Amino acid sequence: MAILNIVKTGDDILKKKSRPVEKIDERIFTLLEDMKETLKEANGAGLAAVQVGILKRVVIIDDGSGPVELINPEIIKTEGEVEVYEGCLSFPDVWVVKKRPLKVWGKALDREGNEITFDGVEGLFAQAFCHETDHLDGTLLPDNIVRYADPEEFEDSPRRKRRK
Repeated sequence: MAILNIVKTGDDILKKKSRPVEKIDERIFTLLEDMKETLKEANGAGLAAVQVGILKRVVIIDDGSGPVELINPEIIKTEGEVEVYEGCLSFPDVWVVKKRPLKVWGKALDREGNEITFDGVEGLFAQAFCHETDHLDGTLLPDNIVRYADPEEFEDSPRRKRRK
């Protein structure tokens, strides 16, 4: 396993749309393992392959209950709306307030190619699922924000403890 370099703001690859994974093979397994290690090292809640310079629809999410590997994730449906504080490993030291769905229904493939479904997930997992799916479509942290946030205003927020 390797710690990968996280692409930072200003790199045009972040604005590109990622391609679906057509074949799950050793290269994807290695990417998943390296992304998990990178996410852990960065103390983040989510990481999309594009953030490590690879335009594949691969995501790792860890909302504190352990890493979840997602290949070709899709949002099927959303419900409600909530304003949340959000950061991003590709935008260090930038925090924003965004409107995110309260509940998310989605699907993806696991490393064996089996479909995983998420039915009405909430909280940090739902927020990270949306954030990382945005990355796969070239949507970045500063896009569609309510406002930029000062970290002092949410020091005690449970969402402040982990980055996206």
